[in-house]
Amino acid sequence: MKAMVLAAGLGTRLRPLTDNRPKALVEVGGRALLEITLSRLRTLGISEVIVNVHHFADMVIDYLKSKRNLGMRIEVSREDVLLDTGGGLKKAAWFFLEDPSRLDEPFLLHNVDVISTIDFHRMLQFHTESHALATLAVQSRQSSRLLLFNNQLQLRGRRAGGTANPGCATQITATQKQFVSKHENPQIAPDSASSRAGLPVTENVQSSTGSLPEVSQDSSRSLNALAFCGIHIISPRLLPMISEQGTFSIIPTYVRLSAQGRNILAFRADDYYWRDLGRPADLAEAAHDLKQRALWQ
Repeated sequence: MKAMVLAAGLGTRLRPLTDNRPKALVEVGGRALLEITLSRLRTLGISEVIVNVHHFADMVIDYLKSKRNLGMRIEVSREDVLLDTGGGLKKAAWFFLEDPSRLDEPFLLHNVDVISTIDFHRMLQFHTESHALATLAVQSRQSSRLLLFNNQLQLRGRRAGGTANPGCATQITATQKQFVSKHENPQIAPDSASSRAGLPVTENVQSSTGSLPEVSQDSSRSLNALAFCGIHIISPRLLPMISEQGTFSIIPTYVRLSAQGRNILAFRADDYYWRDLGRPADLAEAAHDLKQRALWQ
């Protein structure tokens, strides 16, 4: 399995730490974010990775050389203009298409500034058994960037602004029940506070082309608003379907493909540790978690 680490961002929320270094080299507990991410990928058996770079790009390249690429095959996708997640993936698509014999092998896309204990093996298994084009790790938590899924875990749009309502009753989907029952080790518990779904909504559904017509076809006429974790598993067959150009987020691409009937699914990650490292305060909290819980060793 291959992977891409998204490490090209400016890290503006981490200033002043990123005034003289890329966010990929900001440290948590004495370890660079890039090292934490790559080390975790390596423990999962991933040995081929492409990393996109832009802000202080040469520092990232020199760092990887000094670490001898952590014993992995690491390619660098240098962006002279910041391309965002979608544009960055499109530029690096060659890495996942270079071997015709591996075009059916999904790959992992991972933000460098998030850390988690999400079970990638289980997520990959869910992706494969569901015949998904892309699978997005999501949680029920407060976020200003909410994605909307129906009760079959299929992406149906996104909600502009607002936050998930942590006090809303849980909605366990048929797809989720089937997967949990089959594998006997549920990724969420129906009565767990951490697995509560976001407030069902029927308004403010947006896509790159406006409201999604599929919304009216959902029998419940309600959608679950869930927060994205910055971790995706993607099938290479999605790459030629990316028609957007220049700098763009991958999320509108997912919404567009979902509107066309493509299988873009949610993987509920409520019972796993996850933290965004976008602010200096987040780094301090993550360092404490690392010390107390021995995560990401």
